[in-house]
Amino acid sequence: MNDYIRVCDVEKYYGNEANLTKAVDRVSFSVEKGEFVGIMGASGSGKSTLLNVLATIDRVTAGHIYYEDTDITELSEDDLSEFRKDNLGFVFQEYNLLDTLTIEENIILALTLQGGKKTEIDEDCSRILKLLGIEDIRGKFPYQVSGGQKQRCACARALVNHPKLLLADEPTGALDSNAAQTLLETFTNLNHSMEATILMVTHDAFSASYCGRILFLKDGRIFHELVRGDKNRKIFLQEILDVLSLTGGELSNVE
Repeated sequence: MNDYIRVCDVEKYYGNEANLTKAVDRVSFSVEKGEFVGIMGASGSGKSTLLNVLATIDRVTAGHIYYEDTDITELSEDDLSEFRKDNLGFVFQEYNLLDTLTIEENIILALTLQGGKKTEIDEDCSRILKLLGIEDIRGKFPYQVSGGQKQRCACARALVNHPKLLLADEPTGALDSNAAQTLLETFTNLNHSMEATILMVTHDAFSASYCGRILFLKDGRIFHELVRGDKNRKIFLQEILDVLSLTGGELSNVE
């Protein structure tokens, strides 16, 4: 059993008794090391909330989340901060790059602040720049490069400290189709060559078709799951579209 993550009966509520919103409703699933898992659902389905509790950005209301033997729902804020730094990498729709720093400086900022050795930092940065195909823009500033290149820089920043898990929230949302495809192929390459474990929230079927498995959320619950297996991406994309066409109907249609 190679489960890296186990999500057990997780619930997340917002508001108070008079106006209570149940964003995540008793969700359970596991993720193996090296999996590329997509989380899909309509707006308000709970997918970003689920990613936020997995990312330790938010706390669960009930339930448990285990990363190997660590129950992150039991950790203090200080321990959570250490866990996040040591284990997780983040890529969001917004690049969150600092315009006054070069691409290279943006990537190594966190490592520099943590007091890492310069030679090791430089080696890690060069390796990840090459892997993501952005070596030639390392000395440029964010305003001098394209959206796709900015997002790959954000990926490099997330990966440079060797995270055990990469969490991506709508990473292609601000990209044109060509840049989105390049980024998704990059994720696939990272998944295969580095055995990176990736969790990606997306509403886009094309993006999801790059995943190996997809969890579909509706009203805060997982109502369906697709596994790609040996299917080619075109066939998997059609299966995803078929499930999405049912998300407006009764859950019994797909269970």
